[in-house]
Amino acid sequence: MHQLTYGDIKAATDRIAGRIRPVTLAPIDPGAIRTAHRDPLDDRPEEPCEVWLALEYMQHTGSFKARGAQNFIQAHRDAQTLPDAGVTIASGGNAGLACAWAAQQQAVRATVFLPATAPAVKVTKLRGYGADVRLVGAEYAEALAACEDFAATTGALASHAYDHPLIAAGAGTLLEEIRHQIPGLDTVVVAVGGGGLFTGVATAAQHHGIRTVAVEPENCRALNAAVEAGRLVDVTVDSIAADSLGARRTSAMALHAAQQDGVHSVLVPDSEITRARQALWDHRRVVVEHGAATALAALTAPPSHVSDRELPTRLPRLSRNYRPRSGEKVCVVLCGANSDPSGLVH
Repeated sequence: MHQLTYGDIKAATDRIAGRIRPVTLAPIDPGAIRTAHRDPLDDRPEEPCEVWLALEYMQHTGSFKARGAQNFIQAHRDAQTLPDAGVTIASGGNAGLACAWAAQQQAVRATVFLPATAPAVKVTKLRGYGADVRLVGAEYAEALAACEDFAATTGALASHAYDHPLIAAGAGTLLEEIRHQIPGLDTVVVAVGGGGLFTGVATAAQHHGIRTVAVEPENCRALNAAVEAGRLVDVTVDSIAADSLGARRTSAMALHAAQQDGVHSVLVPDSEITRARQALWDHRRVVVEHGAATALAALTAPPSHVSDRELPTRLPRLSRNYRPRSGEKVCVVLCGANSDPSGLVH
């Protein structure tokens, strides 16, 4: 199995330059995020932490997925391995949208498989990007099987939502952009679903000596459970953020990245995800997916019963938040905004 390397991310950065929107960063008001408890004998003056939001929801197609999709198609074009049948994917979510968009940008055919129960708005969006949308079966598994059959019979290039090195490397280009805009960055905070964004960002972050905080809903903890077990495991998925973070199993690449030094895990309850999403609307007039708000919830959730000094370097089980230290520079990735705003309190 291919383990993602920093070289993969550097290659992706060069490959997709000029083909995606550079990320915009916005600072959070000083003092808005609480810092960790300090040693009472530490008499140094306390500095507030410095927290930035990476507004990646303004990316093409409304999520970071455009980076991986563009890298995937461009790499195959460069290698002259793009088949006449184009690319295919089974996804009505952000990965499907990104694949269809990148294919359109590269004048490549895209065939997207969805269950017949897919919302009409998703079908319309996909067709707007020029995709050939095939509605098959009542469940995602049936659409996926049809996609695999299509790839086998036509020779179309099968893409994946997260479990592919080119997809993860594309996502990792986000960290490269962030660190150039925030010199001395200490920590990056990302939500984790299948693990593509986490794998790319954590791989790049480790190369630069930057800590990665991997945030999952309490009941969507595929990565956290895999590290705890020391192997890939299936988990139950039951969260308000399941539409974008609801992977039953993480990738082997993500598990490998999570087992490196400098990675912390945080599990947040749905109530805190909802609260963080509402806060972004109340204070910024920003509407993001629950999955994107999950990352911010790690910094805004109440203190956990595990103190910061007890947290090990590697992924812990019981952390319910992340408290930056005095003077720490932190960037929270708001990864997507393909969301219905009707649930927000206006």
